[in-house]
Order: sequence, then C-alpha cells, then structure tokens
Amino acid sequence: MSDENSIEELCHLLKVKREEVRFGGGLDKLAAQHKKGKLTARERVACLLDDQENFLEIGEFAGDGMYPEEGGCASGGVVAGLGYVAGRLCMIVANDASVKGGAWFPVTAKKNLRAQEIAMENRIPVIYLVDSAGIYLPLQADTFADKEHFGRIFRNNARMTSMGIFQISAVMGSCVAGGAYLPAMSDEALMVEGTGSLFLAGPYLVRSSIGEEADQELLGGARMHSEISGVIDNRYPDDKSCLEAVRKRISTLARPPGAGFDRIEPRSPRLPPESLFELLPADRLKPYDTFLLLDCIIDEGGLDEYKPDYGKSLICAYARIDGWSVGIVANQRKMVKSGKGEMQMGGVIYSDAADKAARFIMNCNQKKIPLVFFQDVTGFMVGSRSEQGGIIRDGAKMVNAVANSIVPKFTVIVGNSYGAGNYAMCGKAYDPRLIYAWPTARISVMSGATAAKTLVQIQAATRKAKGEELSAEEEDALLQTISERYDAQLSPYYAAARLWVDGIIDPLETRKVISMGIDTANHAPLENTFNVGVIQV
Repeated sequence: MSDENSIEELCHLLKVKREEVRFGGGLDKLAAQHKKGKLTARERVACLLDDQENFLEIGEFAGDGMYPEEGGCASGGVVAGLGYVAGRLCMIVANDASVKGGAWFPVTAKKNLRAQEIAMENRIPVIYLVDSAGIYLPLQADTFADKEHFGRIFRNNARMTSMGIFQISAVMGSCVAGGAYLPAMSDEALMVEGTGSLFLAGPYLVRSSIGEEADQELLGGARMHSEISGVIDNRYPDDKSCLEAVRKRISTLARPPGAGFDRIEPRSPRLPPESLFELLPADRLKPYDTFLLLDCIIDEGGLDEYKPDYGKSLICAYARIDGWSVGIVANQRKMVKSGKGEMQMGGVIYSDAADKAARFIMNCNQKKIPLVFFQDVTGFMVGSRSEQGGIIRDGAKMVNAVANSIVPKFTVIVGNSYGAGNYAMCGKAYDPRLIYAWPTARISVMSGATAAKTLVQIQAATRKAKGEELSAEEEDALLQTISERYDAQLSPYYAAARLWVDGIIDPLETRKVISMGIDTANHAPLENTFNVGVIQV
C-alpha cells in the first residue's frame, strides 16, 4: 500500500478485503457447514441480531497474513463484535468452524480475550456460539500456558460471573478438551442436538487412554448432557431454534444502571461526511485543517474549543457526536503560529499543547465526559530548544493524565501514529475502550523513511569506527531494504492482524463507531475519583 493512494482507493481496498474475510475458510468449507445442517458463524450472528447493519465487528482482520504455512486464519477463526440482541447491547463471540474446524490459533486466543476485556470494562452480556475443535496443536506452544493464552478465557469466565456480567453459551458444534469448560462456566448453556458435542476427550482419545469404546453421543451429546450429566440447561433441534432461545433469555435481563453520560437529539455534521475524501490528502506528510475534518464528524454547532489561543498543535474541544457529549483531543495537521509567533509543524506535539491537553483531560474526568482522540501524530517536538524547554516533562503530564483517566476513551487513528505520540494520544497501551484505524493510518515507532535514514547512519558510523566506508551502492541498497520492511509494518492491516487496533473502518463509519462505543460504555458505572498521581510542574 502506497502513501500516495487516494482515500477512495484505500476504502475500496478495505471493502474488497472485508468481502474476502467473510468467506472464512473458503466457499467449500462454508458449504460443508450447510451440508451438516449447520449455519455458518456469520449466519448465526445475523440470526441473533436485531439489526445486521448495526453490528460493530471486533478483530475483523485478526490473523491477516500471519499464518501462511498453516493456510491462513481468516478473522482469527472467530467472529466477534458488539450488537443489539432483543434490544440489549451484547458482545457476541462465534467460532468459525470453516477455519481449521474453529481451532484456536494464538491470535484466536488474543481476539477472544479482547472481546471479554470489552465486555468486562463495559459490563455487557456475552453470548458464546461454540463450534471449535480446540487448540490448534501445531501452534500449541504459543496458545496454551502463558498468562494471556487459552486458560485466561476461563479465568475471565469466572471473573465475569462474580462481577454480575451475564454469559450464555450455545454449543452448536464441537466443544472439546479444555474448551468444554467455557459453556460449563457460563451462567446458562444450551446445545443443538445432532451437531453439538461437549466432552473433555473424544472417542479416539478415550479409546487410546482407557480402552473404552464410546461414541460421540454417549460421551457428550445433547441428550446425554440434558438428561444425565446436567451440564447443559436445554437442547434444541437446530441452530435457529437454539438462537431464538438465546434471544429470549437475553430479553429477560434487567436494564443496567449505567454511567449517565449526557446525550441529546443528534444533529448532522456541518459538512457532509463525504467531504472527508476531499479534505484528507493522499500524501501522509501534507498538511490539512483538522477543524474541517471534525466538521464532517461532530454534530453541527457542537464545537466548544478549550484554550483556542494556546498550544495550537493540539485541538482540545467539547463537542457532540451523534448526540453524545464528548471531549475531543485531535492533532492539528496544518502549520500553526504559536503564542511566541513561531510557526509549528502540523502533527507534532509541542510543550504548550501537551500541557493544554493534560489540563483538558483532567477537566473531562471532572465532568464525567468521555474522551475521543483523533490521531495523526508524528511525535513530540525534538531538538535542543524543545529539550531545554521541558518537552519530556510536559509530555509526561499528558501521558499521566491519559493513563489515569477514569472516563471511557475512544481512539481513531486517522493518519500517522508514530512514537510517543501514539502513547500520548491514547494508543492501545492506554486502554481505550475501542480503537479503530482509517485505511489511511500508518502505525510505527517512526516513518519508514526516517527509520531507514537513522539505521543507515548508525551502520555508516559503525563501519567508520572500524576504518571502513559504506559505499553509495551499499547505502542505497540498505535504505531500500529497511524502508520496504518498515512500510509493510506501517500498514493498518499489519496492526489489525495483531489486534493493535480493533479494526479498520471506512471514515464514513466513524460517527457510528464512536456512538456505539459510548452507548456500550454507558452500561458501566464510573469510578468515583480521578487521581493523576505525581506530576512535575
């Protein structure tokens, strides 16, 4: 993907890639599901939802390009996301049996844990649609024993139950080995007759381990578990009737007390959202006016800027998005004049801007207003003047405020997301409730060109210390090699594959994502106190 691709081209690529992952393990594998009388994972999710268009998928591109020797792992072998079921907002997690029988790759575990994390942070119910062959054995070393591996999922099952978060499992296919504990640790467990199976060890393992001859139904069929073991609560003849039963159970849940975030009647943005395609330049280095970009996203008439004449390289403002009250922190990408009359580069965080943002974030916490970060940042300002001016201290203030914030945070990566700028603008390490990237995003410690030049300089200095010289040809070859490697890793798809972001969205989906995110966060009461700890002033 080139920096020079227009935003329309990048959005078209996103649409194409979405269509590809929705085929899961391939058309033949999906057809095999139907032949067994089963719905596919995405069909099951669709049956649950009140509105299929209002499903916010998590980790759609998880595993993208990560397991070529294993034949790939589309969407990490599991479909997950936020959707409304019988009028209740839920986290839905559906194993995709068309991808290696729904087996768990390392990224599958990571994606499931992310889905549970979102449910725990926001206190929303979880629906598990189980159809999995268990851990993918060739990669078990990266899936089984560590803190954030497979077993953490069952720990979270127990923790969510203690927190009062409702969990329901529908066993609609295989559920074997350690995975069998998931429905057993859910608050309710349902099962489909004929296709569902639930056991610690299947017929072959039982035969080899203890010499017993037992078929799948005897070991873990729906009738056995409903009549004899009592592991499940009820059984159903097919997928659709089982899913309808899930909907009925969700419909009976009590309404959450909520956080009480303010919302009024939504208003359309001042500028048509499609104007984004004209406002955002294809070249990631070119400046643009972030205020105009925000006018395509926030409700008209809602922008109330905080300290507009100070720290202009960051925009801090109160606004509304789809009626929700929010505090916005956004990188200003056009050149701005500082209070000292100096021109400041767009996308760079200066000391005064970091100081302003820290105070604004504290104010939003005081007022219980959710925060939305729009990232297009190349990092903090460097150089002797900035260092002597205390850029590290002021940057630390901002990072401290972001890290200790108790109100929900949401991050949209619009363009560049480099270095400590990623951290200060609430990157993944700072626990945003949701973090999504536009197709124009570029995520790394620094740009490919900067990294290449820096590493070549280091290589040249090392050679010079040995009395050797780096030839022009060697320098060009090294520059190209490093740039190509960095450019591949800068791609938002590289980040989405590894769940550094929750997904990639068309910019026109931004309002929906933020609105649904705040609605999700509104289910969980807030902590009472905000404390930033020690800050050097």
